[in-house]
Amino acid sequence: MSARPIALVGPTATGKSDLALDLAERLDGVEVVNADAMQLYRGMDLGTAKVPPHARRGVPHHLFDVLEVTETATVAAYQRDARAAVDDVLARGGTPVAVGGSGLYVQALVDDLRFPGTDPTVRARLDVDLAAHGPAALHARLARIDPDAAAGILPSNGRRVVRALEVVEITGEPFASSLPRPGEPRRGTVLVGIDRDTAEIDARIEARVDGMLAAGLVEEVRELAARGLAHGETASRAVGYRELLEVLGDSGTDPDPDALAEARRRIVVATRRLVRRQRSWFRRDARVTWFDASSPTLADDVVTLTRDTADAS
Repeated sequence: MSARPIALVGPTATGKSDLALDLAERLDGVEVVNADAMQLYRGMDLGTAKVPPHARRGVPHHLFDVLEVTETATVAAYQRDARAAVDDVLARGGTPVAVGGSGLYVQALVDDLRFPGTDPTVRARLDVDLAAHGPAALHARLARIDPDAAAGILPSNGRRVVRALEVVEITGEPFASSLPRPGEPRRGTVLVGIDRDTAEIDARIEARVDGMLAAGLVEEVRELAARGLAHGETASRAVGYRELLEVLGDSGTDPDPDALAEARRRIVVATRRLVRRQRSWFRRDARVTWFDASSPTLADDVVTLTRDTADAS
């Protein structure tokens, strides 16, 4: 029986990284492939809940710490590199396990996701509009001409809003038409989703944020700010980093307790919103088999699914 890739998806704070390591104890040759846009960045460790090397149980990890915070992460580059990593693991007879909650990245890995070209003139004009009017105004424009695309993009994400408007203008079609219709996943990937009760996730988010702050997240953000974090188009928008950058300001001194408490509150709220977006994205994909992340037999149940799926193929 040849190994098939596994994609572990679902909202943040459900335990995907721990599950991947548990699977490594039950399946041969598991190697983890990152599918979280922010874990691509060197130094963004605490705020992304990146599993540190000493806690990876000897399991090889790929596509972690491959970008500087000033570099822009792109889905196209990720698709190229992640597919190469998956193919390399398979060629060695191993089991690649893609782990992450970045929906478009997972789709780029498992589906025939292609990328419409760019038009420098259109892009330049939209960039001028973005600078002049802000992302919310352009998001409202996108909502008028392509409401489905707007529904899937945060109003604050100016880069993605510009890209969607560019694709619509260039192709004359909705942005979503450039996305593939889900079919047979590449390399027969088994898509596994884990989720938890909303109240449980909320409690885990609170505990996670407090743990990150206690472990030194403010200092991590300060160090990354010195390396240009605020100028990184992708990295500077990461939940936790964005909020702390604002309270650190240009001085880099410790924020006062009230400002830090407000930043903590905003990080919790932003993480809850992220959970809702991730859940909405992945629940649309009928190929995902869902499991209760709190089940004591979770890892064994996922192993059974992967073996049953392989036997049926």
